[in-house]
Amino acid sequence: MILRNFDVMVIGASAGGWTALGEILPYLPPEWPLAVVVVLHLHPTSDQFHLKHFSRSCSLQVKDAEEMESLSPGVIYFASPQYHLLIERDRTFSFSSENKVCFSRPSIDVLFESAATAYGSKVIGVILTGANTDGAVGLLSIKEYGGTTVVQDPKTAESPCMPQAAIRATTVDYVLDLPSMRQFFIQCSADKYI
Repeated sequence: MILRNFDVMVIGASAGGWTALGEILPYLPPEWPLAVVVVLHLHPTSDQFHLKHFSRSCSLQVKDAEEMESLSPGVIYFASPQYHLLIERDRTFSFSSENKVCFSRPSIDVLFESAATAYGSKVIGVILTGANTDGAVGLLSIKEYGGTTVVQDPKTAESPCMPQAAIRATTVDYVLDLPSMRQFFIQCSADKYI
């Protein structure tokens, strides 16, 4: 795998996700060539602390995704805690207040399915720790559209349910613990084939 073959990386995390993201996002190098879009299950009334936290620790720009905003490489976008976040075919964001999926809004499945439709094989889908099955259907869509799939090793996840569901749903390309995943992304960004 080599990153210049991709345009976007989508990441889904739930219970334990704050810590897991802290093992990945701050280590993405400043020359990271992809847009990164994150659904982290948060309480609907959550404030912007996650943005402040990751802005302080990451070398990439960190921000909330905004409706109709075009995705830019080297930016980490977070989904708002109140809305589903989708990527449209023109590669802009849209929001939806449709019903929850797997008890979640924003839903990882919704983001991943829209990313697969918009970007086809140019998507890397990443599932981290979580206590429900959100993301499994979306990761299957990414795989079906020719994208690449990465899942945290359930044995190392704070909550293994979400990684296990993703592994059951499709043939995952890479199952890695967090240090290995971090190293994997760094090597990929250096144009090394993995």
